Amino acid sequence: MKKLTTTFCFLFVIVSLFAARVDSLQVYSVSMKKHVPVVVVMPTEGIAADKKVPALYLLHGAFGKYNNWIIKVPAIKQLADKYGMMIVCPDGGHTSWYFDSPIDSTYRYETFITKELIAYIDTNYPTIANRNGRAITGLSMGGHGGIFLTYRHPNLFSACGSTSGALHVSVITRGYDVEKRLGDPAANPSYWKDWSVLNIIENKPIETFKIIIDCGTEDRVLPMNRAVHEKMLQLKIPHEYIERPGGHDFNYWAESIHHQALFFYRHFQSVAGS
Repeated sequence: MKKLTTTFCFLFVIVSLFAARVDSLQVYSVSMKKHVPVVVVMPTEGIAADKKVPALYLLHGAFGKYNNWIIKVPAIKQLADKYGMMIVCPDGGHTSWYFDSPIDSTYRYETFITKELIAYIDTNYPTIANRNGRAITGLSMGGHGGIFLTYRHPNLFSACGSTSGALHVSVITRGYDVEKRLGDPAANPSYWKDWSVLNIIENKPIETFKIIIDCGTEDRVLPMNRAVHEKMLQLKIPHEYIERPGGHDFNYWAESIHHQALFFYRHFQSVAGS
């Protein structure tokens, strides 16, 4: 038993030496005049000191926060090492929907992520600092954010995704603060319509990008995901769509991120050097 214990401790030390590095940051947002917390998971295993790595921006859901992914799905550290990619988890203000709110100037999370955060990450980390080295995805509200931000900024991301995405904000009229971000639907109808993923996909982007969408078969947002999938088929938008057993919870998302990380890894590999 003593020998077994010693062997186990030795293996634990070896594994620990190759664990991805986790940085907790406070990134200042000029647009919102505040510091925004961010977790960065930096791969270390097999990464040369001068190697540039791609970055996957991973968004949380409504009423969540920046450290949800690293606390509830610590396996993202292994995924960062396995696929040699940085994972960036920014705070989304609980219910920002990753919008620049037209009625509340304290919520400018589209600007924060696409201008301020990316610039900070590319300045302070060894990233592939162009769209071929960036992808973005997230869960629930973050799934909406991933696709929304990519359609709005196709020059920044070459791939995007959504897991259990709340992809039709036009019908989320109570309980999730969309009205606090977009205002009265009668007064701001264009925002409610045009900023919903279900509708924004009608806009043909300047750049092409890879898309992955998945949702659990017992998830309450499944109809939204199916509607987006069907519309993408009608519009002939290439994408990967997956339904698997599961609900709207971290049991599902902890499995989903493995599939999505592999999807983005393969994408990064396909555009490497271009």
